[in-house]
Amino acid sequence: MALHCTRSLGLLLALAAASTSAHAADGVVVIGHENVKHLDARTVARIYTGRVIEVDGVSVTAINANVGNPVREHFLRIYLDQDEDKYTAYWTVRRYIGKGASPREFGNTNDIINFVTTTPGAVGYIKESDIRPGLNVLLR
Repeated sequence: MALHCTRSLGLLLALAAASTSAHAADGVVVIGHENVKHLDARTVARIYTGRVIEVDGVSVTAINANVGNPVREHFLRIYLDQDEDKYTAYWTVRRYIGKGASPREFGNTNDIINFVTTTPGAVGYIKESDIRPGLNVLLR
């Protein structure tokens, strides 16, 4: 019995490590304005689907990379478990029923970083290799 539990625990730890390394392997990190504190993956997903508009008393504004950007594709897959078609369809329905509009899109990393660092409550994502000193990394 003890051997079986040890093997099960080992398997669970291996699966957890694989899941964590999948996030790191893709190298997508969520960044935010200095007034936004650490976020978990569930909250990030809820922000990017318009279900959360405030975190710890701070109004949040999500921004996306442009459609077709590989970082956006990784972000959608990792944090929302969606592809571009599903995400676009989701926001088309929400807009149609009056539940908001999809996050604003930016064409390059510098624009994302500039918007996030200068806009209170802004949340965005970039490649991990594009992190600069002083950026508020909310989730890796």
